[in-house]
Amino acid sequence: MRASKWTLIAIISLLPFVSFGQLRKVFIEKYYISDFNDAQDTIGGQLAEGAVTYRIFLELEPNARVKSIFGDDRHPFHMASSEVFFNNISQGKSFGKDFTKASLSENTVALDSYLTIGQIAKQGSKVYFALPKVLDNDGSFIGGNNNDGGSAAGQGLLSSINAEAGIPVTVSDGFDTLLMNPISWTTTGVQDVITGSDTTIFGSEVAQQSFESQNFYLAASEGVRGINADSNFVMVAQLTTSGDISFSINAEIEFWENNQWNTMRYVSADTLLASGEVYNPFLKYPYSCGCMDPAYLEYSPAYVCSLEGACQNLIVYGCSDSMACNYNVDVNVHVQELCCYPGSCNNRDLVEVCPTLLGANAFELSVFPNPASEFVNVNVLNANLEDTEVLIYNANGALMFTQQISQAPHNLNVNVDVSGLNVGLYQVVVRTNSQVISKMFFKV
Repeated sequence: MRASKWTLIAIISLLPFVSFGQLRKVFIEKYYISDFNDAQDTIGGQLAEGAVTYRIFLELEPNARVKSIFGDDRHPFHMASSEVFFNNISQGKSFGKDFTKASLSENTVALDSYLTIGQIAKQGSKVYFALPKVLDNDGSFIGGNNNDGGSAAGQGLLSSINAEAGIPVTVSDGFDTLLMNPISWTTTGVQDVITGSDTTIFGSEVAQQSFESQNFYLAASEGVRGINADSNFVMVAQLTTSGDISFSINAEIEFWENNQWNTMRYVSADTLLASGEVYNPFLKYPYSCGCMDPAYLEYSPAYVCSLEGACQNLIVYGCSDSMACNYNVDVNVHVQELCCYPGSCNNRDLVEVCPTLLGANAFELSVFPNPASEFVNVNVLNANLEDTEVLIYNANGALMFTQQISQAPHNLNVNVDVSGLNVGLYQVVVRTNSQVISKMFFKV
């Protein structure tokens, strides 16, 4: 059976459409893996051999920039590891905006755990921003001969060459400058407002494994975009730990549209969404993996990675009402609008949808709605193409309406205006050359 245009539109409208808007996804970079020499430094504090330094980037559309990262009572900000985080005790900072370029060449400072919006150092009039190492082609000022050696002065640290971390930081440091207006920073929820001390995972005062806050905010006044216009990666955190990381990040994104900056808040949970908030599954890690094919029942927009074998049941849209003439036992997603009954088929051709109704002696009458107030529809299903007369009588037998149809179609619909009739009981009579059928309806 050929699907009608209406049927196709109905089915297409049910297919899930997922758009992540201005925030394409989150990129987690393995920036560095510490070796034996790094772990011997005592100036920067205890750094475990094999600890991984992760950098977390938001990947945006070209016309977007990051205004803030935050946590509130509906969408807490969360970062954690199965082991404690490393924080440099000599020059470590809570925020990337507070580092100087020179400090990043001292001992293990460049591996500190901190939060940021793009900016990772400042030196004089130059401001340095992060980008993935694979996109950085201006060399490096981090590690090796650029490092002061820490407590083993003369032997440069951060020289590890580990394939899992990709390009060595001595070749590409993932830093570059970006011309933009001076940034005014606003922050709350990490440092003590009076003393400035930081007892969270981003400070060196207490070794911690997790940070979660419903009152966290880090904002850059002008918003920050990536160094490369097309790729537009903006780093929001650097985390160094021997454990497995997890996070839930929420971000306020500005995007240029209709000659103005517009704002959208992207959050890591699809519950309690307020106006102007959009759920983005990439903001919660570890990622949920499963069926990513919307043609299957197991599909979910929360999945950001495919899991082999997760897609099991192909979706079959249709009518699963056993009272409908087009009932289909194979349907697993019921669409009531697709169901057809004699006299009620959503403006589709009942004969085309349900050809089995037209048996050799089919002759059926449906009258709806019943009761009726303004209009009543008279539907006649007839196996024969023949002249048909539709009549309506009141309770006293007086003829109130008549219409003759020459060579009426198999599926005849006559819409009758009954708004002028008195309240009461009426009889619809349908007469053909060989048959007569009738039904009652009530006018209200």
